[in-house]
Amino acid sequence: MIKVDMDMKIKFLNGFSNKVRIQILESIKEEEKTVSGIVAGLNVSQSSISQHLACLKGCGLIVGRQEGKYMYYSLRNQQVRDLLSMFDVVFEDVQKDMACCENHID
Repeated sequence: MIKVDMDMKIKFLNGFSNKVRIQILESIKEEEKTVSGIVAGLNVSQSSISQHLACLKGCGLIVGRQEGKYMYYSLRNQQVRDLLSMFDVVFEDVQKDMACCENHID
């Protein structure tokens, strides 16, 4: 069994703990995009998107590729894409039982 550093695991999971970050991940799930491409698809300011992109990079979920003056963002790898899809599968299964979760959010 792989020994996992719990603090690093929490940092990784933090990338999924915000609505805008999830929207960004979904936005670049199938194709890389620039900041302006991401902003165009979401109703969020460019500065906010940039801050969330920095968080996602820090969590190891996305990578950036410089091309000329533009930075293109994409998911780090297929495993992150698979994880996002797995979240959808698990969510579909548990969503009807999630009402009790509201009482336990810190």
